[in-house]
Amino acid sequence: MTPRLATRSLGPRPFAIRLVTQWQALAALVLAIVAIFSLPLLTADAATPYGTATTGLILALVIVAALACLTVSSTATLAAILFIGAHGAAWLLLSGLSGNEGKATWAFAALVMASWLLAWRCVTALSALRPAGKPADKALRLLIPAIFGAWLLILWEAFTRGAGVPFILLPPPSAIAARLVTSVPILFDDVRQTIFKSVVAGYAIGCGAGFVTAILADRVTFLRRGLLPIGNLMSALPMIGVAPIMVMWFGFDWQSKAAVVTIITFFPMLVNTVAGLAATGPMERDLMRSYASDYSQTLIKLRLPAAMPFIFNALKINSTLALIGAIVAEFFGTPIVGMGFRISTEIGRMNVDMVWAEVAVAALAGSVFYGVIALIERTTTFWHPSNRGG
Repeated sequence: MTPRLATRSLGPRPFAIRLVTQWQALAALVLAIVAIFSLPLLTADAATPYGTATTGLILALVIVAALACLTVSSTATLAAILFIGAHGAAWLLLSGLSGNEGKATWAFAALVMASWLLAWRCVTALSALRPAGKPADKALRLLIPAIFGAWLLILWEAFTRGAGVPFILLPPPSAIAARLVTSVPILFDDVRQTIFKSVVAGYAIGCGAGFVTAILADRVTFLRRGLLPIGNLMSALPMIGVAPIMVMWFGFDWQSKAAVVTIITFFPMLVNTVAGLAATGPMERDLMRSYASDYSQTLIKLRLPAAMPFIFNALKINSTLALIGAIVAEFFGTPIVGMGFRISTEIGRMNVDMVWAEVAVAALAGSVFYGVIALIERTTTFWHPSNRGG
């Protein structure tokens, strides 16, 4: 008797699978069709409406990129087509908004959302790529978050200008960028006062003092038992309550802001370093004792290396706390320079673009500060499991 072969369903066809996985492209096509039936892109009273050629080019970029998701099999080629289609359409859409704030129609909104969906699919395709070379892999790791961040700005620009959001409530990124370019000397003076003086000095003193105190608390039992509860209490002190007191004690210049930063950064470093020094296991400590190692040798060769992840964790936390503390402290008294002074002054004058420019500079400075510490951590604690994944 001939044995029967077992059969099984092959599941959905490849094209059907592609329809499901490429839902962003399908949604973009639907939005493009909605835009076609909702034209024009701007209201009839627009100063400089989109031309027929420009509107057709925007629709063509969106439709071709969406159809490519259903037909192109190469991931790299698809990502390139999506990148050109999404960003080309977005650039053309935003270029026609100047002077036409608040005059965008539903067709404009539909095409912006379609371009965003195509950019989403582009990032998904880029994430699936596995470059052979290390430089290409690093470039890809930078490109993906860059596209994500760029689209936050694109959607922000399209929403504020297209919907006519009042400038006083939320200025568009283009206005903030223009203010950044025209206010470089003022911003540089503010950065020098707040970061290069207050933050750097307070950060170094606070972290250094916290580290030394943690070593002493680890060595002396009564300090560890008595100081750590006080440290936990002091770390909960409100910054707004400490800042005016430091201004009264140390004056209106950068020294009082550095004092605030010192207080803010001292206790995270103290608590994390003490916890890191206690992270070694009994087996490692017994091994050091079997080698007749004294306290200093055990501290330098075993306990401090084991505590490095905790120490760097405190340094990264303090890198953001220090900047926030210095800016808030400047609200309570400072010379006529500084990021906190500029924010409090310009918001009173309703110059919100300058306020956002200061916020952008502060965010950039904080990110660079954090990134440098993270890079040093990666180089120093390469042996730690959190850094082994590449």
